[in-house]
Amino acid sequence: QVQLVESGGGLVQAGGSLRLSCAASGRTFSSYFMAWFRQAPGKERDFVASISWNAGSIYYATSAKGRFTISRDNAKNTVYLQMNSLKPEDTAVYWCAARLNSVPQYQYWGQGTQVTVSS
Repeated sequence: QVQLVESGGGLVQAGGSLRLSCAASGRTFSSYFMAWFRQAPGKERDFVASISWNAGSIYYATSAKGRFTISRDNAKNTVYLQMNSLKPEDTAVYWCAARLNSVPQYQYWGQGTQVTVSS
């Protein structure tokens, strides 16, 4: 059992920044591949960024590359998403997810945190 709790969402003006946090509890946090997803109203859930157990493999969606940074602190069982230069199209519910490195599907999800970017 892995429990994930997101925080850090809110309302910001276009061009501003937010840092999302995902606190994990349960089995060894460092064993999990972590990721952020988002879902805008009326759209499918989209991948944003992911990071491996040792941060050796990091991936970003094209929309996030150059603006967002994913990182993790295994000692604190926390993964972060630093979001800069936010755009109105970044408005969505952001979800933290976890999976074992050997499993392709993300099996654990948080409750989500709302990010709203005004123009």
